[in-house]
Amino acid sequence: MAVGYFSLILHAHLPFVRHPEYPEFLEEDWLFEAITEVYLPLIFIFQSLYEAGVRPRLAMNISPPLCEMLTDPLLQERYTRHIENLLDLAYKELERTSKEAPEFQPAARMYVDSLTASLHLWHDRYGHDLIKAFRELQDEGVIEIITCTATHGFMPLISTAEARRAQIAVAVANYKKHFGRQPRGIWLAECAYEPGVEDLIKDHGIEYFIADTHAILYGDPRPRYGVHAPVACPNGTAVFARDVETSQQVWSAEVGYPGNDVYREFYRDIGWDAPLDYLKPHLHADGERRHLGLKYHRITGRDVPQQLKQPYIPALARERAAEDASHFISERIKQAHILRETFDGHPPLVVSPYDAELYGHWWFEGPQFIDFFFKKLHFDQNEIEAITPSDFLDSGRPIQIQQPSASSWGEAGYYKVWINEQNSWMYPYQHDAERKMTEFADRFGSPPSENGAPAAASASGVDVGGVADASADGVVLWNRVLNQLARELLLAQSSDWAFQIYQGTTVQYSTRRFQAHIHRFGLLAEMLDSGSVDTELLEAIENRDNIFSEIDYTVFRIDQ
Repeated sequence: MAVGYFSLILHAHLPFVRHPEYPEFLEEDWLFEAITEVYLPLIFIFQSLYEAGVRPRLAMNISPPLCEMLTDPLLQERYTRHIENLLDLAYKELERTSKEAPEFQPAARMYVDSLTASLHLWHDRYGHDLIKAFRELQDEGVIEIITCTATHGFMPLISTAEARRAQIAVAVANYKKHFGRQPRGIWLAECAYEPGVEDLIKDHGIEYFIADTHAILYGDPRPRYGVHAPVACPNGTAVFARDVETSQQVWSAEVGYPGNDVYREFYRDIGWDAPLDYLKPHLHADGERRHLGLKYHRITGRDVPQQLKQPYIPALARERAAEDASHFISERIKQAHILRETFDGHPPLVVSPYDAELYGHWWFEGPQFIDFFFKKLHFDQNEIEAITPSDFLDSGRPIQIQQPSASSWGEAGYYKVWINEQNSWMYPYQHDAERKMTEFADRFGSPPSENGAPAAASASGVDVGGVADASADGVVLWNRVLNQLARELLLAQSSDWAFQIYQGTTVQYSTRRFQAHIHRFGLLAEMLDSGSVDTELLEAIENRDNIFSEIDYTVFRIDQ
């Protein structure tokens, strides 16, 4: 029997960003960078480990907005252009550095090799469908994929029970569409929990959720094993909480692995360093500088100015990633022995949840670290076993009953990041829309009348081009308006907008996005109140915000 267990949980999420009204859009690069630097490398590593006989058991949340973007034909087409353009630049750089900057030649070669491999995976191996790749990995038993609230809605700051329930119900339906099965676990957005959420989770067949440390530590009664064993809410829903020690070792930029001097420096990028005329063929049509992803410098030292950073040497960084993986395992073994002794022989479970984008985007060598970690865990030791939360539940070990505490991750450990002086103005608009959504769902979501049309539509009609229409076509149109109304509310509820406003990173874009969804919600609500549908406007909104083709607005009804 293992001395202890380790559960790596990756949270892959990006806000839904899709702008068909423009030929290219800067914020869509968030997705393209993550595909290149995070998702493709992780898929390659997981599949390679599996083919080598190593089963890297871990859980990975792929959020519903990310699933929708990864399967969107428009974004797939745009990503293909993106990676082909980046590979063209990499070849140019390989030639340039061979003549002008030989100290950057190893990095330039690395980019050509890695981007070539990524393009092969993207185009040939998976046919632009990364959800298919992740689904295959789950079907092979390599990873366990869990879900997330539908649009990363921050559950404690959603005002109605119906709107909270919809965040879970839409997520489960979307997971089933993409992965062909019921999700067993859920990552609550921002790990935000308050008592009562577990009932919604259980009602939708989900067995466990991921929480932050103090959800269990400050729960009632006190946890027998701290956060190193799951607890079960009184309704039976299991809770797995974050281990602080492993989070600091990997996450912290000050004392964690990503801050090592030989690792790649994130903030020096060719998009800002190279002459503008040289870069123009590879920039957007506006010609503005931006991060392109080719970076040639290493961290060198925390206090070293950017202009004095030293050349990045991929071989040194890879060696360091292997060393850090070995150190991480040795620390887990020490931790397991100490905890097992403390717990009178009870084997501890160390749960390590991270944003997936840390591995590859913020910490370029992160995927290499994961590769080395699972190889060494498999071949070099037998004291720590990697498992998923579902593996633990399936083991049949008894779990302590506890009422977890309200909690989230982020600064101060509760809700400060998502409601504060900078973003509190958003919530009256969101909460008003949440109440109206249920009113509309209840008003229009009545059982069908004798002629097959919903009762509300038969009674009042839907005005199509100035003519009241309770026909089958009219009801379809009526349903489209209501379903789009639900989409706009869900998109407005995304916690990403409040987070980015508080962080001060993309304040203008996040503010506009929230306001736009609330505005479009209002336009659609006016159509329902007036009984007159502007089909041209409806089609424009549907084309722009096309998330969740499977949505059913009746999930917002009171009696669901």
